[in-house]
Amino acid sequence: MTSVPTPIPSRTQYVLEGIKHRILTGQLTPGQALVETELAAQFGVSKTPVREALKTLAGTGLVVMSQYKGVTVRMVDADMAREVYDVRLLLEPEALKRAVHRGASLEAARDALTRADAATDTAERSLANREFHRALYLPCGNPLLGRMLDEVRDQAALVSAVAWAASPSWEREAGEHRDILRLALDGDADGAARALHAHIASFVQRAFPQAALEQEGQE
Repeated sequence: MTSVPTPIPSRTQYVLEGIKHRILTGQLTPGQALVETELAAQFGVSKTPVREALKTLAGTGLVVMSQYKGVTVRMVDADMAREVYDVRLLLEPEALKRAVHRGASLEAARDALTRADAATDTAERSLANREFHRALYLPCGNPLLGRMLDEVRDQAALVSAVAWAASPSWEREAGEHRDILRLALDGDADGAARALHAHIASFVQRAFPQAALEQEGQE
């Protein structure tokens, strides 16, 4: 029998999304302590939904729970970037290729790209870029492949947030996004997949050179 996920209570979901948003937009930075009582006061809830939200975030890799240090936002380093982006490089181009072969609608990707171009702040642009990538891989026709990429989505966004804070590269990546979408809409599955692979790889090389070097050494 297939197990059915247990629904997350609404207050916990509210806190979960709020903390995640703060992490992925840089309001909460890597290594920063997350204190239950402070978060409960900020969100106007008891400590219980905060505690449950933090457990869920630990499961997705955005926070770390330590017996001695408590809960902190996960640190981002070259090792983490390599692990997360290696998964993306292996799976995301293949998922896009399958979506194009299936003739899947990519309107959601076009809409996300438009929102990213119109964004007035880093938070809006970051969220729109995440939706753009998800809209490329989700219609691949393999729900398990989509879920596997969803599992690293938040960690990839955390890596990106740290990299963008150090060296903004929105305009370059926006241009690459437009090229990827153009190839996909033209039905060039292989070309779109190659462009997406190059896009992901070049980001790691720019933001975390050491991770890129280690990746090359493994090939």
